Amino acid sequence: MKKFVMIAAAALVALAGCKQPTSEEVLDGFRADLQALEEEYNASATKISEDATLDDAQKAGKIGDLQDEIIGKMADAGRTLLNKYYADTLVAPAVLSEVVYYLDDNELSAIFAKMPENVKSDKFVARTIESTTARLGTAVGKKFTDFTVDHVAGVDKDGNPIYEKKSLSDFVGKGKVMLVDFWSPWCPPCKAEIPNIKDVWEKYHGDDFDVLSVAVWEESRKMDWHNTIDTAAVYGMKWLQLNNGHQEPASLYGIDGIPHMILFDKDGTILKRGDDLRGAATEKAVAEVLGR
Repeated sequence: MKKFVMIAAAALVALAGCKQPTSEEVLDGFRADLQALEEEYNASATKISEDATLDDAQKAGKIGDLQDEIIGKMADAGRTLLNKYYADTLVAPAVLSEVVYYLDDNELSAIFAKMPENVKSDKFVARTIESTTARLGTAVGKKFTDFTVDHVAGVDKDGNPIYEKKSLSDFVGKGKVMLVDFWSPWCPPCKAEIPNIKDVWEKYHGDDFDVLSVAVWEESRKMDWHNTIDTAAVYGMKWLQLNNGHQEPASLYGIDGIPHMILFDKDGTILKRGDDLRGAATEKAVAEVLGR
């Protein structure tokens, strides 16, 4: 009997050692890992910034490399958990919310394909699946997806808006390379990007190239077409405009944040989009497409 008890106790110890962590424990560990990565970044970035042997350009380069490294580690941590806990209604949505912007759309789609319906029904997960699917359907190499807005072309004598149905297909796929900028008048990063867009438009617009700005999500900050028109005027946005866009244009292209630009070829094929079209990269992309 004593021998049996000893064996049973050993078995219990072994089982205790193999106990699976709870969902809360998994998330606590993940958040601790993210916190450690944030602290690692801050410490290393400070060290680089204080390095007197480096000039500003070298510091910026090293900090950029450090950001890429830390983001890569965050993505790896999230990827590992999502592939293991994709069916967990607590872990999967929480982890996804932390790393969704660091994972490729095709990779996300593969994870979503494994998820059971009770996880997919989570509001954040459902919204992410929708936007990911939209981006995959409007990825580089795909033809444009059309949309129509009630563009405000002006006002009547009483100040009421004069609406005009305008579609993306009125501009894209018409024989010109088109840079389409999705923006909103309340968005500071959008406004910061306007000078870059203006430089590109002034340098290249003509028979083979033009720019179109599409205002979206105005109502999300209690703004409307008045703000869009006024802001465009203040910032000297003399190129083509579509205002009063609201939700549909961004939803169709899976746009989760603005500004977001898409470069379309003459036949409406998507050439580049998103992070590949910010700052100096925009002019470089346009020049390459136009062969200038």
